[in-house]
Amino acid sequence: MTKIKCFYISLLFLGLGVQQSYSQTYRFKTSGFSVLEKNEKGKWGKWSDLSLVNILVTLDTNKNRILVYSQNIQLYEILSYQPESESESDLVYSFTCKDNDGIDCTVSIITRKKQENRKQLYITYNDHVIVYNIFTM
Repeated sequence: MTKIKCFYISLLFLGLGVQQSYSQTYRFKTSGFSVLEKNEKGKWGKWSDLSLVNILVTLDTNKNRILVYSQNIQLYEILSYQPESESESDLVYSFTCKDNDGIDCTVSIITRKKQENRKQLYITYNDHVIVYNIFTM
């Protein structure tokens, strides 16, 4: 009887271990960021000058969140995973999110295929866009 219990307990832990292997955490470092804003007339302005930054970004699919470890930590709760899109020049993974303040936004990780697979993280709101140049750790 105890051998059967040990077998089932072992099987339970094995099952939990396999479940954990499906969740993934992706880690990135940033090298710079820029901001684009709408003006008073609702027209997009120009991108700000690129500012150099070296901060950590994590995409945690187990906890459904994206964290940007800037001076003020930015937390984006993933509400839905959008279908991957691919063109001749870009590979795009997008997420519908809510930020720390409960404001809706879209977070996208874009690989620029024609730019030596350079990666960028776009955080898009109705009135502004933040872009980080990122690389995989």
